[in-house]
Amino acid sequence: MQDNIAQIPERIKELREIEEISAIDMAADIDVPYETYTRYEAGDLDIPISVLYKISNRLGTDTTVLLTGEDPKMDTVSVCRAGKGVQIERYPGYEYASLAYNFKNRTIEPLLVYLDPGKEPAAPVTHAGQEFNYILEGVVKITVDKREYILEAGDSVYFNAQLPHAQSAVKAPSRFITIIQE
Repeated sequence: MQDNIAQIPERIKELREIEEISAIDMAADIDVPYETYTRYEAGDLDIPISVLYKISNRLGTDTTVLLTGEDPKMDTVSVCRAGKGVQIERYPGYEYASLAYNFKNRTIEPLLVYLDPGKEPAAPVTHAGQEFNYILEGVVKITVDKREYILEAGDSVYFNAQLPHAQSAVKAPSRFITIIQE
């Protein structure tokens, strides 16, 4: 999957050029500084998952196309077997696996997230919509706006994703399911 991650910026640039959208217009359309956008497209800077959603929406394509280079195939049921989600490592300390990558026209994005306490926590992010996190194992500190919540296995949180938010593992590796609705 590492090869696919390296190909994401190339796919974005190719699709943007096909759609005849300039890099400066794309940056403005997704509300990212032009310099940052060009670093994303050059592969010099990791693209946050929330920005991937904005880019795919602007390009009129599914996020799966950006991640894998393939269109999702299923429109009634999509099964994702254990360990078979599309792996994404977009922030230091976070590893994502997209669990519904093969379902067309998703209205939510379910992700399995692995947090490594040995890595620097990611800076808070914001994105459109709402987010739900369900802790599977470990202890996770979730910051939403200026409040911190310590959640353990079986705990969950639902919040307005337009507020700055971040998750970090407390002491040991942690896993949780996040469902993002934009």
